[in-house]
Order: sequence, then C-alpha cells, then structure tokens
Amino acid sequence: MALASLMEGAKGGGPVSSFFRTTIIATPLMTMLTMDGNNSSNNASPGENYRHFSESSLLDTGTGGAELVPMWPWFLFLAGAMCCLVFSSVSHLLACHSNHLSRFFWRLDYAGISIMIVCSYYAPVYYSFYCHPLSSLLYLTSITILGVLAIITLLTPALSSPDFRVFRVSLFLGMGFTGFIPAVHAAALFWDHPHVLVALGYEILMGILYAIGVWFYVNRVPERWKPGFFDLAGHSHQIFHVFVVGGALTHSAAIMVILHWRQGMPTCF
Repeated sequence: MALASLMEGAKGGGPVSSFFRTTIIATPLMTMLTMDGNNSSNNASPGENYRHFSESSLLDTGTGGAELVPMWPWFLFLAGAMCCLVFSSVSHLLACHSNHLSRFFWRLDYAGISIMIVCSYYAPVYYSFYCHPLSSLLYLTSITILGVLAIITLLTPALSSPDFRVFRVSLFLGMGFTGFIPAVHAAALFWDHPHVLVALGYEILMGILYAIGVWFYVNRVPERWKPGFFDLAGHSHQIFHVFVVGGALTHSAAIMVILHWRQGMPTCF
C-alpha cells in the first residue's frame, strides 16, 4: 500500500513528486539526456530534450535570458577518468617489458590516479558553488595545486618502490578526503535542497567504495592467504580496480544530480 501511494504521488505535480521522478526513478543517463537548461519544457518529448542537450554549447552561457550551465566540468571528469584507466591499462600491458620501463609505467599509473582525483573535483565543486565564485575558485585552485604536487612526487623514481606503497596510498586518500571541506560547505549552504543531499549520499558511497578498494590493495587480500593461486585472476589489484570503476560510476551519478539541480535553479545575479 505504501509503495502504491508513493507511485501515485509520483504521478502528480509539485516539487516532491518532481524530485521523486527526476532523482529516484530516472537513471543518471536518462537524467543527462532529458536535461532542459531553463527547466521550462516539462511537456517536451524526449527527442526534443535530447536535441536541446546536443545543440547546447559546452561553454555558452545561454540565450534569450535563460542561462545554460556549462558542461565542460562534466566532460573534464570523463576525460580524467578515461586518462586514469588508459594509463593503468598501458602500465599493466607494458610494465613487464623491462625493469626500467616497469618503474616508469607504474609511476605513470600513479600520475593517472592523481589526474582522475583532481578532475573528479571540478564538476561537483563548480556546480555546487556556481553562484559563489570565490569559494569555487578557492577549492578548485587548492585541489589543482595538490594534484600537481602529488604528480611531481609520484613521478620521482625513488618513491615508486614497494617500500613507499603505504605512502602512495596515503597521498591518494589525503587528496580524496580533502573533498570533505567543500562537501560540508555545500551541505550547509543547501541543506534544504534534496538534490544536494542525494548527491552528497552518492559521494559518501563513492568514498566507501574507494576505501574498500584501497583496503584490498594495501593488505593484498586474498593473495596473501593463498600465494600463487590468484596470480591470474582475483588478486587485490584487480579487486581494487573494480571498486575504482564503481566509485567513478557513483561519482558520475552525483554529478548528474547536481547538474540537473543547478540547471533548474534561478540565474545568478
């Protein structure tokens, strides 16, 4: 009965039902395809909404008095995620060539992780603080500087040895958890906006997935329990990558929720 009432409520009007349809029922992909920059074409067909999304410029701020939220932070995240996975794939493929190239490619792999972390920050921070440019500039500048320093550190040959395994993981976790400050700031500013809280929930889930993956990586589970048995499949590094992809997908869902919410907000003055 409760489920039936909830579904009936979702068919009606009002902000609660609108939030239910756009955030709970719609998948992140469908949310992306049905975005409307000025939030005024609720009765438009999916094809019209898709054309509106496709024809909007990545950098234009809008026409006719309605502001189109830039899409470049979303594509920056996608580029960073793909860069990380490409670097990782190349490293795993070619690191066995020689001892010299092995060290180089593993450093490249670590640099790719740093790039992904930095690029992951831009979209949620940019869209959350779209009307607070000073806060946005502060947070994005800080994570960019940290990312550059991390890449320089990780490309140092001496720090790519197994002895610094825990140090590298701690560096990545430190970069990741610096997002706690802008997340708390955004929650304090928009605590009465359900979309922001839903996106924050996605981000918390992302952090949990990353942390679980790191735990497998650091503790080398399960190969430490049965050495040699998981050499080809099922070892900790593979499990780590599964959780990384899961975290990236969760983060993309959070970005879609925030972007959809920002496009429905009034223009900043």
